Amino acid sequence: MPHPARIDRPAILQTARAMMELEGIDGLSVNRLAAALGVKPPSLYHHFTSKAALLRELNAQTSAGLVKAMQTALHTTDAPLPHKILAMALAYRAYAHEHPVSYGLAYTNVVAELRPDPEFLEKLALTLQVHIAEMVGPGESLPALRGLWALVHGFVVLELGGQFQRGGNLDATFEQVVMAQIEGWTQR
Repeated sequence: MPHPARIDRPAILQTARAMMELEGIDGLSVNRLAAALGVKPPSLYHHFTSKAALLRELNAQTSAGLVKAMQTALHTTDAPLPHKILAMALAYRAYAHEHPVSYGLAYTNVVAELRPDPEFLEKLALTLQVHIAEMVGPGESLPALRGLWALVHGFVVLELGGQFQRGGNLDATFEQVVMAQIEGWTQR
C-alpha cells in the first residue's frame, strides 16, 4: 500500500467525487475511499480531519466549478447581455447535470456544517449579479439575481429529481423561462 505521504488532497478529492457521483453520498465511506486509494483509513486523516471536512472541501470544489463554468460561458459568447446571462444559466444547469450528486450535496443539504463556504456562495452570486446590474441597474440587481437564481436552481433540482413528468422539451423550456425572467426585469 502507498505510504500516506504518497497520496495527496487532489487525489483523495478526485476519487471521493467519483465514488460519490457513482454511488451517492451514502456510498462514500472513509473505509471504501481508503481502499480505492490503496491506503489504510487512518492515512486519510492526515489530509482531512473527518468525513465532514472532506465533504466541505468537495462542496467548495462544486462552488468553484460552478463559478468557472459560468465565467467560461460568459467569456465565450459575443451575444448581447441578456443572452450572456442565459449562457451563464445554461452553464450552471450543465454543470449540475454533470455532477448531480455533488450539486445536491452542496446546494440542497440542510446540515449547516456541510453547506458551502459563504465566500464561495458570494463569488457565485457576484459572477451573475455584476452582469445583471448592467442590465437592470444596481438598485434592482439583488432582487433580479435572487429571482433568477431561484428559478435556475429550482428548475435544476426539480429536473434532477425527475419531477417534470408531463413531457416536452426541457432544454427549450429552460431557455424559455430563463429568458422570460430576464426580459421581465429589462422591461421594468
